[in-house]
Amino acid sequence: MFDILKKTRNIHKCTTYYLDTMSWFNKKKEMNEQDLNNEEIIENDAEDFTVNDKRRFNEDGEQIKVDVKDEPKEKIKSPEVIRLENELNTVKTRCDVAETKLVDVQKRFDEAKNNLERETAEMRARLTKTLEQRAQQGQFNFLTTLLPVLDNLNLAIDHAQNDSSLENLLDGVKGTARVFAQALMSVGVQPVASVGEKFDPEMHEAVDMVEVEPEKDETVTSEYARGYTFGEKLLRPARVQVGKSMTQKAQG
Repeated sequence: MFDILKKTRNIHKCTTYYLDTMSWFNKKKEMNEQDLNNEEIIENDAEDFTVNDKRRFNEDGEQIKVDVKDEPKEKIKSPEVIRLENELNTVKTRCDVAETKLVDVQKRFDEAKNNLERETAEMRARLTKTLEQRAQQGQFNFLTTLLPVLDNLNLAIDHAQNDSSLENLLDGVKGTARVFAQALMSVGVQPVASVGEKFDPEMHEAVDMVEVEPEKDETVTSEYARGYTFGEKLLRPARVQVGKSMTQKAQG
């Protein structure tokens, strides 16, 4: 009896082992068949898809399918769009060239402006210096012409001390006046004509009036102080006496 039970247990163990072995073998077989099917699918897909295949693989080598519809598709440009883009690029290139030329022109303009300003400043400085030198030279020349006047005055004083006669003193004073008048004329100073001239309010200053014949009405009869002009400018008007006829007074 004990032997029969022992054999029965052994048979059961063998049967269980056999069933487990067959079950493992079947699972292994199914897995191998599935792997072969997957490889065939991958090979077929590799033939159907281009290099830009949107599918990916994870770290374990398993395929990750990506829905191509979800990814943005490259838009095909129409000929009109391509033409407009080409024209835009052409215009942009021209603008870049024009901007470069403008920058170069602006640079040259700034250089010319700076040079002109520098030259103008230098010319202004030279002109100012020249005018100052001319003014100093004019003053020098005028003072040079006045020195003989001073010499004549000193001579007149010396003669008056040695010879107290009025005639010698008068001659010395007259000579000094002539020299001084010549000095004024040498620098462009001219006396204003007055006595015997028609009264000119722009050149004469009427100090008083005197009765004269009708034909001498508005005529300068006497001069109290001589007037002078320098070039076209009036240094001072002549202070004069003006004749007025009796007829003009009665009408006034």
